[in-house]
Amino acid sequence: MPADTNPYGGVFGGWLMAQMALGAGSLASRVGQGKAVVVSATDFAFPGAMAVGDELSVYCDVVATGTTSLTIAAESIARTRNGEVTTLVAKGTFKFVLIGDDNRPRAIAASAALLLPKDNTNG
Repeated sequence: MPADTNPYGGVFGGWLMAQMALGAGSLASRVGQGKAVVVSATDFAFPGAMAVGDELSVYCDVVATGTTSLTIAAESIARTRNGEVTTLVAKGTFKFVLIGDDNRPRAIAASAALLLPKDNTNG
């Protein structure tokens, strides 16, 4: 059995989570303006199935901030390989901590606040 498929021929949920972590990490690094590491992944659900060959899109939004952290909601939508039908295949939440050059948590830069919606910050 291929490493990224389940016994039924669908895409393995762990692979979907990895793609979502990459997308969320990219957003965390851009908003945080530097290194960001994932410290938790929660609230995952897999409401639909993705077939091998489908196109995957990952959408991420910052939903909360802390002094050194960003909480990012991610969802994955699959589009059938030869069509336009889309299916929500996974959704979940990641928390990232921003890391400084000394490999210790660092505060979110004031300039990063410009990239965040005003109603999504909590401190």
